[in-house]
Amino acid sequence: MSTLAPPAAAQLSKEEILRYSRHLIMPEVGMDGQLKLKQAKVLLIGTGGLGAPLGMYLAAAGIGRIGLVDFDVVDYTNLQRQVIHGTSDVGRKKLDSAADTMREINPHIDIDKHEVALSSENALGILKDYDIVIDGTDNFPTRYLVNDACILLGKVNVYGSIFRFEGQSTVFGYPGGPCYRCLYPEPPPPGLVPSCAEGGVLGILPGVVGLIQATEAVKLILGKGEPLIGRLLLYDALNMRFRELRLRKNPVCPICGDNRTIHQLIDYHQFCGIPQHEPAPESGVSENEIEVTALKAKMDRGEKFVLVDVREPHEYQICKMPNSVLIPLGDVAKRVNELNSADEIYVHCKSGMRSAKACDFLRQSGFKKVKNVKGGILAWSDKVDPSVPKY
Repeated sequence: MSTLAPPAAAQLSKEEILRYSRHLIMPEVGMDGQLKLKQAKVLLIGTGGLGAPLGMYLAAAGIGRIGLVDFDVVDYTNLQRQVIHGTSDVGRKKLDSAADTMREINPHIDIDKHEVALSSENALGILKDYDIVIDGTDNFPTRYLVNDACILLGKVNVYGSIFRFEGQSTVFGYPGGPCYRCLYPEPPPPGLVPSCAEGGVLGILPGVVGLIQATEAVKLILGKGEPLIGRLLLYDALNMRFRELRLRKNPVCPICGDNRTIHQLIDYHQFCGIPQHEPAPESGVSENEIEVTALKAKMDRGEKFVLVDVREPHEYQICKMPNSVLIPLGDVAKRVNELNSADEIYVHCKSGMRSAKACDFLRQSGFKKVKNVKGGILAWSDKVDPSVPKY
């Protein structure tokens, strides 16, 4: 079931034979299998939580050419789970940090660095040169983009996703098998599914799911075992349970079905209902926002207003703004009457995204003087009170 042609005249050096000796003595791998791994070209999209174990273990396994796609820099909040990066890498490009770690693990591999945000304009050009694509992304527009690009190019897509204590993995795009659109024909409404930055993730979880993805990629290259084709593996870390769902190819799928209606890549942010590149006002602050410095000035002048914190209680325990009232976003609708007597309302969260949703709801409920605190408590820490911890 290998996706690759048999190895040609490639050989292993004496040092490589020693390095891969535990593979070579396995009948399922052997010399031929290790040469397949050496000739394989695998693309990792993302070098974060899932990309970290993927990059390290695929490098160790001897995948000959590994492409990395990322445009982010290492942040302290990454270190709890993105084990390919270390404390000394904070501020560095993730591509450089990941590549250095992978080369330290195995200097016999080639690494391609694609420092770009994957888009409809560049995806086909990047993916075309690889045998297998592994999706380590954390947002819906990119997942649909990767899926569609893989189907159009005839590439296998090893998928994984994580959130809090739960993860899932499968193989999309294998001939005759389903694709991501067969599982999720439509994206969820914007904001319904929080990101890991909003909802959190157990730091160990991406290690488990990323290694499942790496295992599937190696099996596909070797042509051994039973890959997760038509099977969605679900992992519940909190209760330490694995279960499996059968996936069927959708005959009317618009990208992989019998009568394809999608023949080229589309605008995936628009497809997922996520606005992009909205022009900012010249002042940098819209009429529905307030800067944290302006909010602090109002506090210092003793002006009367209600400051609502729509984060979760466990976030409120980490840090908070002075005199803020905690009303988690999910409770705003049922506690809205608590704000009836407020003359002015300012709403904040961690970064300003959840509070913007709360502001929209309050305006629709009839409140007139409502503003979102731009940048949330992160901006408060940056511009007003550095003693407030970030998370």
